Amino acid sequence: MADQSPPYWVLISVLFSSQPLTPSLAMTLHQAAYDLYRRGDGAQKVAGDLLSGTVRNLRKDVAMGTITGPAFEAEIETERGSGVVRFLLTRQGLEMLEAGPPEPPAPPRPKYLN
Repeated sequence: MADQSPPYWVLISVLFSSQPLTPSLAMTLHQAAYDLYRRGDGAQKVAGDLLSGTVRNLRKDVAMGTITGPAFEAEIETERGSGVVRFLLTRQGLEMLEAGPPEPPAPPRPKYLN
């Protein structure tokens, strides 16, 4: 089985968005925010085929119900126009990424019939 990353809804929780988020847009924002989180930087430009803008590290933890994590804000331009997205990186997603990819399952042992 190919290496699979966790689904975006495990990694990112949107607090507010003035634009509808597609899975690819959510993953782009997640990657930029995760890079900022790891480096401790304040802002990072994002650009792609369908997106351009800036992601900012708000440098605070927020909670939405039982989901907590570091907060970020993105000002984006998409084919639908400009918008703002406020989101957090989930603790569960951070722990999964910091633990690294899971060990691949051991191949099945051959069965010998004599």
